[in-house]
Amino acid sequence: MLKILGKASSINVRKVLWTCAELNLPFDREDWGSGFRATTDPAFLRLNPNAMVPVLRDGDFVLWESNSIIRYLAGEHGGSHLYPAAPKSRARVDQWMDWQATDLNRSWSYAFMALARQSPAHQDARAIEASCQDWARCMRILDQRLAETGAHVAGDAFTLADIPVGLSVNRWFETPFDKPALPAVAAYYDRLAKREGYRQYGRNGSA
Repeated sequence: MLKILGKASSINVRKVLWTCAELNLPFDREDWGSGFRATTDPAFLRLNPNAMVPVLRDGDFVLWESNSIIRYLAGEHGGSHLYPAAPKSRARVDQWMDWQATDLNRSWSYAFMALARQSPAHQDARAIEASCQDWARCMRILDQRLAETGAHVAGDAFTLADIPVGLSVNRWFETPFDKPALPAVAAYYDRLAKREGYRQYGRNGSA
């Protein structure tokens, strides 16, 4: 059975859990991370020297980095409907996964820590405002893309790209600040909520 190391509240762990749900893969999860077993424990560092969750164990195979893990799961466990083999189709999925991991994540990191996590180290008003503005800029890009497809980020079909992006959309709606109206994003949010995996691991009250 697959073993997933990482606390269920982590957005990156939730990518893996949601992917397992989409692929109907059973797994055993262990709590690691803030509030649980420390990822600086030597036993964990032997698996991931970066001391970050999640870590996947599939038999003797160990893998870290959440996007790499969900790509592996789709490739190893019959997920061609989520991660197509055709180079152009796969590249489109990768494009939006990479955009979420870089541009979108960087945009919201300060605002989310300040407004949702109430971090004392993230209370600079100008930095919060700049982060909110950049976050909104990225979300407008996503809104435009979803208005074009009328469905999902990589096209008509649900793919792996919708998992990290969908979790970020949940974070957008769960973080309290004045947001622009983004009708395509809102419709996408509701569309994803029809998926059991998203209800369980994404739109579940956690950000």
